[in-house]
Amino acid sequence: MKIGITCYPVAGGSGIVATELGQQLAVRGHEVHFVAYALPFRLDQYQANLMFHGVETTAYPLFKYPPYTLALASKMAEVTRNFNLDVMHVHYAVPHATCAYLARQILESRGKKLPKIITTLHGTDITLVGADPSYFDITRFSINASDGITAVSKYLADETTEVFGVKKEIRVVHNFFDEQRFKPVTSRCHRKDFVADGEFLLAHISNFRPVKRTLDVIDIFEKVAEELPAKLLLVGEGPDTILARRQINKKKLNDRVIFLGNQSRVEAVLPCVDLFLLPSEEESFGLAALEALACGVPVIGTSGTGLTEVISDRKNGFLLPVGDTTGMARAAVSLLSDPKRLQEFRQAAARIARERFGAEKIITEYETYYQEIIDGGAHSS
Repeated sequence: MKIGITCYPVAGGSGIVATELGQQLAVRGHEVHFVAYALPFRLDQYQANLMFHGVETTAYPLFKYPPYTLALASKMAEVTRNFNLDVMHVHYAVPHATCAYLARQILESRGKKLPKIITTLHGTDITLVGADPSYFDITRFSINASDGITAVSKYLADETTEVFGVKKEIRVVHNFFDEQRFKPVTSRCHRKDFVADGEFLLAHISNFRPVKRTLDVIDIFEKVAEELPAKLLLVGEGPDTILARRQINKKKLNDRVIFLGNQSRVEAVLPCVDLFLLPSEEESFGLAALEALACGVPVIGTSGTGLTEVISDRKNGFLLPVGDTTGMARAAVSLLSDPKRLQEFRQAAARIARERFGAEKIITEYETYYQEIIDGGAHSS
């Protein structure tokens, strides 16, 4: 197949999933074309069957902001026409599915082959509408105009159906990880780089947006550090990074917290971690949690979110209510204080991740879905 992929190229779950999906499809012999305003975050080396097409915008005096969406739609149409794409797979309904629809209208007006549009919903597509209702109609239109729709969790699929009244089937295709990269043992990780003998290492990886509740991470860690010798590893950057640093200074935890900033290869450090913290307000799936589990790291997350499809409570981690930092800290201390149980959780984390979310399984699901949409068009429930 010839597949176009459009995503946000920055660090974040949707961009990472889209990039690694393209890489895996290219390995399987499909021709993959990324269309975005910058090289995707993890697309950091040459790979056969994989190409990148940059979107250029021009600042016109009449426009307050450069018209990126129009430039993107035009580039999508150009790439589809030049390479005869079968599918345009876009990640996020707005603006990417909207642009794909416009690109197809351009192609239709010129009598060209029309690709199928498949839209993958990642979460912010839906929560964005809650914050700004002015996007409701265009989001619903873009979802319904897609030939195929996937969501990264049943939780998100159900929420989308409820919020937008979508009549088409929303196929649940979970996020995945590369088994060759994410595994419990790696020669690149050395605990002595982060902690002394006898110390535990906790970690959090995110884009440091308010929804990730980074201050809760610090609160949980402070409570754990009162009971056990521990350090906290923070990976990523975002709007709440400054708030996190202020909170760490205020609590006098500077010597116990390590900031690594954005890292494109988190699998190099995750195997050194004892426990992963993801106390988010909202998670449609939780890719960071999955990558931690794949490296044999138990996860403490929030109940009532998409994390319930990733974490098996009391088997490879714990799920507690949003904001229950005391309960999360107690669960952490209890697990870290019991070496035998911690080892059981570590083994279960890697095993369950591999069985349910390995790339081999999930990429096959995407291939099958692509072919279904190409052969039969849109699906209705």
